[in-house]
Amino acid sequence: MYASRLRRVLPALLAMAAAALGLAQPASAATAAGERYVAVGDSYSSGVGAGSYLSDSGSCQRSSKAYPSLWAAANAPASFSFTACSGATTSTVKNSQLTPLNSSTTLVSVTAGGNDVGFANIMQTCVLQSEATCVNAVNSAISQIDNTLPGSLSSLYASIRSRAPQAHVVVLGYPRFYQLSGSCIAGLSETERAAINRGGDALNGMLAKQAANAGFTYSSVVDEFTGHEICSGNAWLHSLTVPVSNSYHPTATGQSGGYLPAFRSAA
Repeated sequence: MYASRLRRVLPALLAMAAAALGLAQPASAATAAGERYVAVGDSYSSGVGAGSYLSDSGSCQRSSKAYPSLWAAANAPASFSFTACSGATTSTVKNSQLTPLNSSTTLVSVTAGGNDVGFANIMQTCVLQSEATCVNAVNSAISQIDNTLPGSLSSLYASIRSRAPQAHVVVLGYPRFYQLSGSCIAGLSETERAAINRGGDALNGMLAKQAANAGFTYSSVVDEFTGHEICSGNAWLHSLTVPVSNSYHPTATGQSGGYLPAFRSAA
C-alpha cells in the first residue's frame, strides 16, 4: 500500500523538485515545440557575416548560423519560415517577406530600419571621406530616424499584426558598433566612432518606441555585444573586411552569443 501511494505522489514530488532547481525544461521545450515561428527582417536576421548560407537563399544570404536558424534548431517549433533578406528595408519586408504569416503564427522576429536610414552608406562615407562629412551623414540619418522612420515602422508593424493577429512579435535592435578608447590604432577617429554609436542608439531608441506602440516586445542586443564591439579586442562584429558585404555585420559568434540570447530571452 505504501509503495502504491509512493508511485502516485512521486511524479509530483519530482516535478516540484525540478522546478525548485530550475530544471523544468521539458515544459519549455513542449511550449516551443508548439510554436509556429516566422523570421523576417534584414541582414542582421538573415545572418550576413556568419557564413554557412543556405543554398536556396541566393543573395538574401540566409545562414544556418543566424539566430532564427539556431533558435529553430534548438527548439524544434511546429513550423519555421525564414524569409529575412540582406538589404531589406521596412518596405521590402512588408511587401515581400510576410507571406508565411497567418492566424496560426505564434512567434515572429524582425530586424528592420537600418537600411531605411542608409547605415551602409554612412559607414562607406565615414571610411572614405572626412570626419566632418561622416558626422554630418550620421546627423542626417538621425533626422530620418526622428521624422521618417516612425511612419515606416508603424506601417510594417501594423501589417505584421494584421497578418498574424495571435503572434508574439519580437523586435530586435542593433549592436553598438564601437568600443570607444578601445584597441583600434587605425581607421576611423574617435569622433567618428562616437557619432556612429550615437546614430545606432537613436535607431534603437526609435525601434523600442515603435515596438511598444504596436504592442510588440523590443529586445536590445547592446548588452550582449558590450565588450565585443569593434575595437574591443574580442569583436563579434566584422570591421571593414572582404567580402565587403560582411563588413559591420555580426560574426557567427555574434549571432550565437549576441542575437540568439537576446531573442531567446524575449521569445
